[in-house]
Amino acid sequence: MAGKFDKQADFYVNGRPTYPTEWYSMLAALTPHHALAWDVGTGNGQAAIGIAEHYEQVVGTDVSEAQVKLAMPHPRIRYLHTPLSITDDELVALIGGENSVDLITVATAVHWFEFPKFYFLVTRLLRKPGGVIAVWAYRGIVVSPIFDPIMKHFYETTLPYWDPKIVGVFDDYKTLPFPFESVGIGCEGKPQQLDIPQEVSFEKFLNMLRSWSPVNTAKDQGVDLLSESVVKELESAWGGPKLIRSITYKGFMLAGKVKL
Repeated sequence: MAGKFDKQADFYVNGRPTYPTEWYSMLAALTPHHALAWDVGTGNGQAAIGIAEHYEQVVGTDVSEAQVKLAMPHPRIRYLHTPLSITDDELVALIGGENSVDLITVATAVHWFEFPKFYFLVTRLLRKPGGVIAVWAYRGIVVSPIFDPIMKHFYETTLPYWDPKIVGVFDDYKTLPFPFESVGIGCEGKPQQLDIPQEVSFEKFLNMLRSWSPVNTAKDQGVDLLSESVVKELESAWGGPKLIRSITYKGFMLAGKVKL
């Protein structure tokens, strides 16, 4: 994942959706302690900011230094660039030590991880009993009956350029390994479906598309998936550049605790 989103870090900040505040309240209600949370693959901190409303300290880490530099500041968040060269023991010490973390979150990123390595770190770091890990992502986007078929066609043009690791998102994390005991929000093989409503301008939506990894992979190969004609078609179906639309990202989540 290192460097995967470096080039489009600005678009990531300005385009990716924020997550409902109720999600963080829901997760915070599951942990008896609220001293420390770890947001992994924090990106620009869009999840860390919400988590910080419920935990005394949040550590947000990312392998992308460009992303971390653009992360939204908050007095209770400590952002750290964690290169792939860092050892497990170094990372555990950096976060807070074994058995110290009340909540671990991974927002639209866990599919990039090496699962055995990451889940072993989770097992070491989560407070036992009481600690919770939650992973989530989103895939489908519902805008309007006119826009959605145009968007579906655009999405199909991106398929040859997706990284194989993204396949887990295509089935809403139904095949994602998740070896944790359920806490009532999905379980391995059965993620909980959750909507993400947003008020979005066309420019923000376009920035979201520009932040997609396949769009940038295609560009590196000389293919412009968001050519002027494609953008014009999307803009027309949207209803014009100035229209703010109520749209829904279709999200899904798994949450669990270490099996004792």
